Amino acid sequence: MELRGKLITFEGTEGAGKSTLIKLLARKIKKTGVKVSVTREPGGTPLAEKIRKLILKEPLSPLAELFCYEASRAEHMQTLIFPKLKEGHLVICDRFTDSTLAYQSEARGLDWGLVKKLNQMATSQKKPDLTVWLDIDPQKGLQRASDWNRFEKEGLLFQKKVRKGFLKSMKENPKRWLHIKVKEQTPEQLCEIVLKRLKGSSV
Repeated sequence: MELRGKLITFEGTEGAGKSTLIKLLARKIKKTGVKVSVTREPGGTPLAEKIRKLILKEPLSPLAELFCYEASRAEHMQTLIFPKLKEGHLVICDRFTDSTLAYQSEARGLDWGLVKKLNQMATSQKKPDLTVWLDIDPQKGLQRASDWNRFEKEGLLFQKKVRKGFLKSMKENPKRWLHIKVKEQTPEQLCEIVLKRLKGSSV
């Protein structure tokens, strides 16, 4: 199956294991000869990484936080994602627009439609070809989280709201999503689930 020029995003509450799985998946796909670019949001470019540091470290009002995410995303899309897709890379992104809906709308209380509109503006309406949701029990995820920032410190109730946001987003476009309930699987086992979907889908 052709993966060149496609965008795959990974979503999940804190401690779901996205980063480990992404590295493993990228390594396996590269062995097939496909060029792979791994990136993240917020971040991915020098300017967007500066915005990331601001978001993760500084207390912001919900609306200011949202605009920081969208500014970072707009830079990320134009500077990295679109050029890599045009070059035929498979772009794998750790978090994308669905995280903004889950965190800034469902968990922070901002209007869902407003967040969707700003997402569309920042991405020039580009949507992922596949979104992988690593759905872990929020309490277990917080126990597993290794890189504590102010979002982990929001606590369990906040993470439960985030999970509800992912569920809401998935229900709006279920064909785009691969929903994996994370229990005791190894990264290798999770990777095989994703690879199976990629081999069997029209992505």
